[in-house]
Amino acid sequence: MDDLVKRNPLNPLIRPEDLVSYHPEMKVECVLNPGVFEFDGKVYLVVRVAERPIQEEGKITIPMMDNEKIKFISFDHQDPLLDISDPREPRYKGETYLSTISHLRILCSEDGNSFKDAGLPDLNGSGSLESYGIEDCRVTKMQDDSFILTYTATSPSGYGVGMRRTKNWKTYEELGMILPPANKDCAIFEKKIKRKYFCFHRPSGVGLGGNYIWLASSPDLINWGGHECIAHTRPGMWDSSRIGAGAAPIETEDGWLAIYHGADEQNRYCLGALLLDRRNPAKVLARSNSPIMEPIEDYEQKGFFGNVVFTNGHTVKGDKVTLYYGASDSVICSADLSISAILKTL
Repeated sequence: MDDLVKRNPLNPLIRPEDLVSYHPEMKVECVLNPGVFEFDGKVYLVVRVAERPIQEEGKITIPMMDNEKIKFISFDHQDPLLDISDPREPRYKGETYLSTISHLRILCSEDGNSFKDAGLPDLNGSGSLESYGIEDCRVTKMQDDSFILTYTATSPSGYGVGMRRTKNWKTYEELGMILPPANKDCAIFEKKIKRKYFCFHRPSGVGLGGNYIWLASSPDLINWGGHECIAHTRPGMWDSSRIGAGAAPIETEDGWLAIYHGADEQNRYCLGALLLDRRNPAKVLARSNSPIMEPIEDYEQKGFFGNVVFTNGHTVKGDKVTLYYGASDSVICSADLSISAILKTL
């Protein structure tokens, strides 16, 4: 199915070395998974910038926020209580940490290819529920011209969905955690359906359940209910281990087209699509049997966490959707797909 995809020949568009760490004891380890919006005739990316402390030989040093300042803790590699089998989430004495701390940085482009710092405030973790940083922002432009940002808020208490709202990208209204741990991959629809807001989200089942795509509704964007599980993982298929929503779905004449990510037991992340009923988005009309995009390029297969294509932002121009995506949890790329071609595969 990957013949549906026209990758940007300039990929990767953004690499870690293109950005500078603001902290003298840290370096930019990864740039990944941008939210996307258009504003004043430009394309903007809300980029997740993951920074890691400069490491001392024989030790692992972990960053975290403390009263809105970064502090560091270190563990010896030889300590039998240390588990670093997953480089992203080291564990010590049963407690899970993150090897990097993420904030959101805003970049802009005149042509959608060459990005530079937008000169707008960065978004950092705020408060105890964001002390491990904030990640993977999705941006929805609402009908009142405001922008809603949903993102993963991380802390020792787990990861949940945080929300902020802005009209000018200079000042923000902090709306707090709208969905508690363990939850992420929240994307809000761009228009109401039957006078309600809708969003995708991805709670993580422990023991019973799994990592599935859910739908919720709200009268006010703050209080969410009416939860329904609309898509499960599928044994033996490309999305057998976990799935989660990408950006806000695209409204078409056939229904809401939602591009989502799926991973198998080898943690290979691909992209597929769901088609939902326009008036009842809990009703799934069709779904990808095969991925519409797979990690086949070298920059998608090798990196901080290889074999990954992951999107949570796009632009739409007529039939063309331009995905901005993270590759191998390391770099940011883009690719064009045809909406009608995707629909024909479902």
